[in-house]
Amino acid sequence: MKSVMIVYNQANTERVEYMLDMLEVRGFTMFQDVQGRGTNSGEPRRGTHTWPEMNSAIIAVVDDDKVFSLLQAVRQLDARNPEVGVRAFVWNIEQTV
Repeated sequence: MKSVMIVYNQANTERVEYMLDMLEVRGFTMFQDVQGRGTNSGEPRRGTHTWPEMNSAIIAVVDDDKVFSLLQAVRQLDARNPEVGVRAFVWNIEQTV
């Protein structure tokens, strides 16, 4: 199993949830009002007067065979509107309870 964390501009919330529904990723944990800045060209998301936009993040634990499809969907969403921003990160899951 893998943990996939998707960090995205809150403007993409409905798209990300729809993507998870279409890929039958049912379980996830969502974090709202996540602050940060993209590695290469992303502008800060701080919720301030200067940088008013905010991010959210979702962590989902999925079977290995869903990871490729999920990452492909994230790539497509990012390509649709790159300045809004969405990124995904994958970790191995050793055990769950």
